[in-house]
Amino acid sequence: MARRILFASTVVATLLSTLTLDAQVTYERLLNAAKEPRNWLSYSGSYMSQRYSALTQINPANVKNLEQKWVLQNRVFGAWQATPLVIDGIMYLTQRPNDVIALDARTGRVFWTYRHNTSPDQKACCGSNNRGVAILGDSLFMGTLDGYLLSLDAHTGKLLWRNKVAEMKAAYSITMAPLVVKDKVIIGVGGGEYGIRGFVAAFDARTGKEAWRFNTIPAPGEPGSETWKNDAWKTGGGPVWVTGSFDPQLNLTYWGVGNPGPDWNNEQRPGDNLYTDSVIALDPDTGRLKWHFQFTPNDTYDYDSVQIPVLVDMDWNGTPVKLMLWANRNGYFYALDRETGKFLVGKPFVKVNWSSGLDEKGRPIQTPQPPGMPTWPGNQGATNWYSPSYSPRTGLFYMSVWDDYATIYTKQKQEYVEGRYFTGGGFRVYGPTPNATPMPTLSRGPINNWTDAVGKGAVMAVDPKTGERKWRFDMTDVTDSGILTTAADLLFTGGREGYFQALDAKAGTLLWKTNLGGQIVNGPMTYEVDGKQYVAVIAGNMLSAWALRD
Repeated sequence: MARRILFASTVVATLLSTLTLDAQVTYERLLNAAKEPRNWLSYSGSYMSQRYSALTQINPANVKNLEQKWVLQNRVFGAWQATPLVIDGIMYLTQRPNDVIALDARTGRVFWTYRHNTSPDQKACCGSNNRGVAILGDSLFMGTLDGYLLSLDAHTGKLLWRNKVAEMKAAYSITMAPLVVKDKVIIGVGGGEYGIRGFVAAFDARTGKEAWRFNTIPAPGEPGSETWKNDAWKTGGGPVWVTGSFDPQLNLTYWGVGNPGPDWNNEQRPGDNLYTDSVIALDPDTGRLKWHFQFTPNDTYDYDSVQIPVLVDMDWNGTPVKLMLWANRNGYFYALDRETGKFLVGKPFVKVNWSSGLDEKGRPIQTPQPPGMPTWPGNQGATNWYSPSYSPRTGLFYMSVWDDYATIYTKQKQEYVEGRYFTGGGFRVYGPTPNATPMPTLSRGPINNWTDAVGKGAVMAVDPKTGERKWRFDMTDVTDSGILTTAADLLFTGGREGYFQALDAKAGTLLWKTNLGGQIVNGPMTYEVDGKQYVAVIAGNMLSAWALRD
């Protein structure tokens, strides 16, 4: 398959030589990412995945003075979900479907572009998405829609190695940004709607050789296999399509696992269906499972648990505890002890009727709705892959929320055929009309229904110790935007309305907004070059960088 590197002009290449990495991005730098807030070294900003920055040049008093400094257009229209990296003044960005771009983070001037010509036969579920790259040393790493993991030279964009991770014909894909831990690149696969058998795998960063693989659907005889009946495990789903987190002190890496297959017919797969809809804690050196926590056993609602595991250290009833905070697609907020997986707090943050509550171990008390009746939250979930944030200054957890949104499900027995949708039924959206009188919406096909979902979007701040809401900022449409918080007590986010906005992180009040003319479906990030703080965001097919007026 042909691939090529597209270099910029000689003039731009010369500029790149004057703006190079101050030093290699070592594992030590990744460990201490919080100490160099001028950079954004990984998908979620740091191993803790808090999407919090210590930069304070932009603050509540001057945020109204933000102006657009430069713009980059994507060559492909669609939901551009990437979060850029910035290292020593150079931005590294993926654009749809599988390009990597190096550019000047001050001006947006492109240095080089690497284009992976994705196979036309690839079958990624939900759009030609790619959420970003990872870096170690002088090497960048990207997963592809046709199931490869690539390593590129960060200076030139030259391909260093390419490794086939999964079989494209069976509808495996990679849309997530990799996570680098020590000398390994960790990646997961998508394809839960196609009856794959999901996994997380680690590869040697220097050679691309596979180091270990953890299958999220256990085979007979393996721990957890008792939660599957007959041969249902072979097409059990369990994709891993959003980047995980890492605790270096515990030497554990955490990954959210997606839905079982078939999606909506749990009668074809009796049992809890581990490790779907779970968080798994793995030893990054061996891939060995240390613990798991399942949010939605025997899921029949497509409540993927691929949300970002946010790691926080705080006092819990007077005792220091290593927490994992999780806003789940199933409508519950959770706090877990990330050393053991012990359930600490669980509380719904939107309307929930698929469950009447959680027991003392955090297991849901399920209340399936009668056929033809709506289930809250709907198939898209109360939240989803869009990144939350945690601010150590406010002590609050922030998430993008879909509310007033429900789904009516239909089950249907389905035979598995490799490479075809394996969803076991369908659904139609159910939600409020403008006068708040509930009514069903138009029935759609078995997949991708959520693009026209009825509901209301909001940003919500939650007290992690109780799960209680502290404030809520409502939007007129649903939101797929991630969230960024800073040490200046600012919160940046977007939405489908096209607004890029800054809120007071303590009170939730709107401080500034601008309309960028396209929906925002990525996570805003911030960086500093030459003493100037920038905030970067993607709206529609446009990446723009903002800073204070000179």
